[in-house]
Amino acid sequence: MDGPDALTATELDRLRRYLSALVATRHGPVHSAVAFNAVYFGYELDGQGYGGSPLNPDAFPVVTLDECIPAVPVGAMVRIATGSQPLYAEIRYKEGRHPAAMERTGDVPEWISGAPAGARSDGSVPGPADAPVRRELLVPDVHAFGDALSLTEAQLARLRLQQRWIDRNGHLLVDARYSSPETAGQDALTAYANYLLREARSQLLSPAVPVSIVDLASTDDEMLLHGALVQMLRTISSVLNSCEELRCWGHYAQPRSTLAAALGNDGPLGRGDMSRLATSLQLAGRPTDRRRRGMPLATTVYTAVGPWLTTVTGAAPLLTGVDYAAAVCQANLAVADVVRGESKDGLFASGARVHLDDAFEGGGVWRSRNPGSEETVDDPFTPSGTGWHTASRPPGPPSRRPAPAAAPAPGPQEEAPTVDPDPSPVDAPLGATGEARAELLRVSDSEVIWRVPLRLSHIMNGTLPLRPLICDELRAVLPRGAEVRLELRHKGGEIDEAQEVQDTVPDLSDSPGHLSGIDWPLTFFPGIELLLQWLRGGRVIQATTVPLETPVIVDGVEIRHRYSQEILTRENAPGSTREADSPTGLGERDLVMRAVRRCGLLTVDGHALLDRSVMPVAVYGRQPSAQQATALEAAVDELIAAARLRPAVGSRDQDDLPHYPARPGEPPIPLIGYAPVVVPTQRATPGPAHPGHGWHQAPKPYQVHGFLRRLSPGATPSDAQRAAYRRHCRRLGKADGCELPSGYTFVTAHTRAR
Repeated sequence: MDGPDALTATELDRLRRYLSALVATRHGPVHSAVAFNAVYFGYELDGQGYGGSPLNPDAFPVVTLDECIPAVPVGAMVRIATGSQPLYAEIRYKEGRHPAAMERTGDVPEWISGAPAGARSDGSVPGPADAPVRRELLVPDVHAFGDALSLTEAQLARLRLQQRWIDRNGHLLVDARYSSPETAGQDALTAYANYLLREARSQLLSPAVPVSIVDLASTDDEMLLHGALVQMLRTISSVLNSCEELRCWGHYAQPRSTLAAALGNDGPLGRGDMSRLATSLQLAGRPTDRRRRGMPLATTVYTAVGPWLTTVTGAAPLLTGVDYAAAVCQANLAVADVVRGESKDGLFASGARVHLDDAFEGGGVWRSRNPGSEETVDDPFTPSGTGWHTASRPPGPPSRRPAPAAAPAPGPQEEAPTVDPDPSPVDAPLGATGEARAELLRVSDSEVIWRVPLRLSHIMNGTLPLRPLICDELRAVLPRGAEVRLELRHKGGEIDEAQEVQDTVPDLSDSPGHLSGIDWPLTFFPGIELLLQWLRGGRVIQATTVPLETPVIVDGVEIRHRYSQEILTRENAPGSTREADSPTGLGERDLVMRAVRRCGLLTVDGHALLDRSVMPVAVYGRQPSAQQATALEAAVDELIAAARLRPAVGSRDQDDLPHYPARPGEPPIPLIGYAPVVVPTQRATPGPAHPGHGWHQAPKPYQVHGFLRRLSPGATPSDAQRAAYRRHCRRLGKADGCELPSGYTFVTAHTRAR
């Protein structure tokens, strides 16, 4: 084929109509390679898919979760071994999943952006004869072969729950091995042409296909066949881009109507979140330091779209299956539209420059530099790989990479705990600082609007964390000793008149700064979200709670306002009150529930998993007596039988750290998990129902377990406290590191009386 120009008008129109219908019919974005499969092998649009095609599913290569496999491109037909009935699938999407990028919830080390497969942070790359390995996420379409060759939804749900063959999102995370650095660097269409002529040669040259590539190219010469295949793939890509009903991001096409509906809604990953992403990219490289003569110090930040999406509250259900691919493409298109419409070649009026730096890693890495006027970018949408080229260029100073200005709530997705954002089981911040949960929503010349959930420590101590941006500007406008007025609005909730307007004391000497002396309403509970507004240059901050459209009942307690489920899980566990946070006086079942919720590996939607073997130590802070241990085991069994906890299986590595899901080759360990029971309700509950119903208990002496405490500026923890914290973490079986966070010390267990 010689491209679209070789087609007659009738043929081109027929192909365009079929491809438009294909993209509209298939759920999620359609890659040019997938569209080629549909045209060449025959994809039926009536729901049968490839079920009637000449493909032989039993000849497809086998791929396995978390194993090293020969690299497969988008478009590859695969078998996912499940231990019983094979799961046939077509790879619809893939991206790089470098571990160092996924740990940062969007902020990526610069050297990863544009790095070749197998590259390292020291600038080394695989040699020409090496077979580089790259961590990749594969998104399979398990419904591509019709009902006859697909598992039922119940079977798929069990596989996702087990996480042995596919992960909780229905994806495959693998170590992809390439034959050489050259093959790893090929563009997607060339890579797929090579794959069809080699690994999938039997299906490509099947005599049962409608028209073989040999007939189309009028040759069986290997090089000519390869050229013909590449040209056919490029023709498909060109036609997809020419369809008025479709929009393309790279080689992925989506219906404009679907994209408009997704970007126009007000829910998770809708208009608001996409605007926040685009704004955060412009603010991410904002200078925070100044040189001697007032000149800002340029900063550069690299943001990966895929990890960023996982931090959006409520987005987890929208990132499963091929929906994840759709969300990534939609987010990139939303950012591209802002860059195209509000900047000149990526340079915004604010001085920030934003451009795409890597189209593959993490769903796309965008580079933000401020000021960026000294740079020139010909096309902000052509990946430049600046991060890798800059970081690997010797010699060079270390990159200064501050946290993004609009840091959203960090955390993994829905079901599989990986990193516990709370480094202490009692009173540590959910992230590097208590402020890290804040979400910047709007920054303009006149105002700053952000959102933050309150923690138990904020309610107990009467404080409100402030973003660094607010602190910096308040220092400049507030006279010494001046107060900040907090105007509190609690829509649909109870609040005393005296609490509506409060004069508070700002503490801006530390990072993050905060307001103190706040009298929070009694109906405020750990996790309740506040929408905050500050008019720049003023001394008034307005804080508003946001009612839920539909109130929910969480573990039997009605909640009427937006909240953070992860904070609610941690800090509204049994024994948490407004005056104290202690297990004193709790029965065995409440002690077990408290330990799982306070010490287990935590996800953003409030799931928690704890190594069952460390349960006694997590409850008592020491090895219990035989009688206590027996009582705890009985309590665990009762909670599991009552469906308040659930059993699971993880593994333990050679460093004695637990992991979930279980890793191949590691000894299995029993886990117990907590999942919040959230039930929507329209029925009003009489009286002030809220999770803080137990905060009026009389104070009692109680045992305080070890916890983190913020140090005064310039202070450092002792070696003894560092060692105590490491022992504490290992006793609890925590898998997220055992070193004290910067700026904190560890307070060992003790008894306190009030």
